[in-house]
Amino acid sequence: MTATQHDEIALTIDPRDDDPQETAEWLEALEGVLGNVGPARAHYLIERQIAHARLRGQLQPHSGGTPYVNTIAVDQQPRMPGDREIERRIRSYTRWNAMAMVVRAGKTSNVGGHIASFASAATLYDVGFSHFWRAPTADHGGDLVFVQGHVAPGIYARAFLLGRLDAKQLDNYRREVGGEGLSSYPHPWLMPDFWQFPTVSMGLGPLMAIYQTRFMKYLQARGIAKTDDRKVWVFLGDGEMDEPESLGAIGMAARERLGNLVFVVNANLQRLDGPVRGNGKIVQELESIFLGAGWRVIKVLWGGRWDDLFARDKSGALARRMMEVVDGEYQTYRSKSGAYLREHFFNTPELKALVADYTDDDLWSLDRGGHDPVKVFTAFAEAARGSDVPTVILAKTIKGYGMGDQGQASNVNHQQKKVQREALLALRDKYALPVADAEIEDVPYISLPEGSKELTYMRGRREALGGYLPARRQKAASLPAPALSAFDALLRATPEGRGMSTTMAFVRILGTLLRDKELGRRIVPIVPDESRTFGMEGLFRQIGIWNQDGQRYTPQDAETLTSYKESTTGQFLQEGINEAGGMADWIAAATSYSTHGEPMVPFYIFYSMFGFQRVGDLAWAAADMRARGFLLGGISGRTTINGEGLQHEDGHSLLWASSVPNCISYDPSFAYELAVIVQDGLRRMVQEQEDVYYYITVMNETYAQPAMPAGPSVAQDILKGMYAFSKAESAESCPRVQLMGAGTIFNEVIAAAALLQQDWGVAADVWGVPGLTELARDGRAAERHNLLHPEAPPRVPHVTRRLQDAPGPVIVATDYIRALADQIRAYVPQKFVVLGTDGFGRSDTRAALRHFFEVDRHWIAIAALKALADEGTIPGTRVSEAIHKYGIDPEKPNPLHA
Repeated sequence: MTATQHDEIALTIDPRDDDPQETAEWLEALEGVLGNVGPARAHYLIERQIAHARLRGQLQPHSGGTPYVNTIAVDQQPRMPGDREIERRIRSYTRWNAMAMVVRAGKTSNVGGHIASFASAATLYDVGFSHFWRAPTADHGGDLVFVQGHVAPGIYARAFLLGRLDAKQLDNYRREVGGEGLSSYPHPWLMPDFWQFPTVSMGLGPLMAIYQTRFMKYLQARGIAKTDDRKVWVFLGDGEMDEPESLGAIGMAARERLGNLVFVVNANLQRLDGPVRGNGKIVQELESIFLGAGWRVIKVLWGGRWDDLFARDKSGALARRMMEVVDGEYQTYRSKSGAYLREHFFNTPELKALVADYTDDDLWSLDRGGHDPVKVFTAFAEAARGSDVPTVILAKTIKGYGMGDQGQASNVNHQQKKVQREALLALRDKYALPVADAEIEDVPYISLPEGSKELTYMRGRREALGGYLPARRQKAASLPAPALSAFDALLRATPEGRGMSTTMAFVRILGTLLRDKELGRRIVPIVPDESRTFGMEGLFRQIGIWNQDGQRYTPQDAETLTSYKESTTGQFLQEGINEAGGMADWIAAATSYSTHGEPMVPFYIFYSMFGFQRVGDLAWAAADMRARGFLLGGISGRTTINGEGLQHEDGHSLLWASSVPNCISYDPSFAYELAVIVQDGLRRMVQEQEDVYYYITVMNETYAQPAMPAGPSVAQDILKGMYAFSKAESAESCPRVQLMGAGTIFNEVIAAAALLQQDWGVAADVWGVPGLTELARDGRAAERHNLLHPEAPPRVPHVTRRLQDAPGPVIVATDYIRALADQIRAYVPQKFVVLGTDGFGRSDTRAALRHFFEVDRHWIAIAALKALADEGTIPGTRVSEAIHKYGIDPEKPNPLHA
């Protein structure tokens, strides 16, 4: 549209207007300002009038929406560089090969694939790859591109044309087991040198991108990496915008002035099953939401073939008609014909006259903006120009564009895996592709010959932009991990009469690392508004809370040693009441080694109940991204957070963690265990650059911390998941049991060992099992090895080896549900009894809760006696005596059902 046409639409008489003459005078005055001074002044005057009216008490709501037309007028479009005809042929080849991958896969397997999403978005990606997205070079860190998950075939098809992938790999699309396939969606774990960001769990891409963009500012402010001239491009579907995570952080993006962030919403108006907003207009809805959040909005709705009609239309009837048609109707139009458009869209005498000289084919060729490279380039260029706020481009497209009658704008096209011969021929003819009739049903891949203008052009454009994308860096510079001796104070017992929680032990570890010459500046502490709960407020003044605006106020507690200190160079990331934001922060830091070539070491501590349970999808994405860092589940366990009640008491996060293959999880009881685990984690992730991350639970219960047991293998046994804490001294004939524990319940296990010896003459060896999941994984690995190597000496799981000469039944108690410890049942050679905290949590004292969940010292002792009685070692009457002695009610409700 021209600027004049915009004015004519604005001057259209509104039936709600009871004084059109006065309205015309106001608009004439506004037109004079626009023509003589410019839009900035006009905007200022309008805003002043609105503000003045509101000060006078006129609080009528103000609509932030704009007409259903392109944001950038025709006379404001820049010249598009490059060769448009060559780019059109490249797009055509890419479209065909993307479709061929899916169709060929369907002919030989049932692995499926998606065609329609990339068909709608091909122009968006082609313009970006050809003109905007910079790869990392020695002089530039590169732009970050979050590819929409369902368009992966199109990205592979383009890489194939460039020679980055071969036909064999394309034929193994979604067939990865043999090691030569291509992953169904962007999965860095499966294609570690290609994909950067996993995005197909819809909604996570935009959330992670927003925090990634802000983390780039953090790196720049702290002098670690130059990121101010890099952009983050995020591609989304309009249906995906209904995921809460898609919109959940857009306010933060505007508040933090993330001007280098660009969202591109592929508004093809369809979800997986049907219209996104059949009775409404998703573009208008999203425009209002983003404008309200403070974003710059660029709408790309209509392609260049509409420009002549807009120029002809002097009354604004065309724009009014575009606004009144709902999305469901737009989809129906594109699934029909030009004749249908003439009858149903151009449905008034005025509109029919507007297109009287257009044939039905002319009408059918009227394109949507997202398929017009000039319109897309115009929007991208404006977004790339930069501003103080993030930009969203709302690009209207057709799902299944070019797929013929059976696919274009069809409700079923998301699931479409097959294309009929007639549609293939039509697609070939539409794009003038070199595929013979005899080959058509084989759906062959088509390539660009070496030396061809198209291939030379493609490579030249990428060379000018720094190299190929997508691409992923697998390693960064290794950094030395501190020796275990750096944490020597935590390996010793606390002074008599003094105690410490494992949370405080973690804070001391963090303090040590912040002072480390190699790692100190790379430590990233992250907390979601619980620093004081975790005893970390001392770090506020020590390292500062990062804020790009610094601290423009005097904090209420400025005179204290733990005052709230924000700083432009702060190291601490404080996310407020926002677990998802904290996790997205952590992911950005934990993948910085790859994304920016700068290894960072994030420690994100949160209420354990709100960790894996709250953001489990992000934890899985972090695994896919090969994140490296520490997650700390604070105030963990079902019975430690006395007073908070059911929704705060965690008895299962370690099981959530066990489901993530490269997440190493521990439930340490003592400071020395924590020190051993963190030091080795640093060695593995920072020094050896293993693609693992850690989930470690810490507690707020204060108790005496013992010294690390002596012995050359204790540290390694802790890391394996089980170590000898103490061995009972007693006569050989004395009944004996093996007690295990982890977390705070380990103290109850130790106390139970004393009760058994003192009250019943039963000796108890005590074992720490901070890594039950690691023990289970070790056991499963041994089983698999023995299955596949039947003639070799069998491997013995660590837990089996340590217990094989230990007499008596084994009793384990933790502050987690029984399923956690039950993981190792197959590898325990003795009778195995598991105590845990199954059921809903509740508020009470720790002692009351541990009795209620049947994991305190008395229940552990009774369980040990019962196991001995079952083996015939002691009479059953002893168990009854113990029940009576310890005041246990046999009719007590089962905590699982209470």
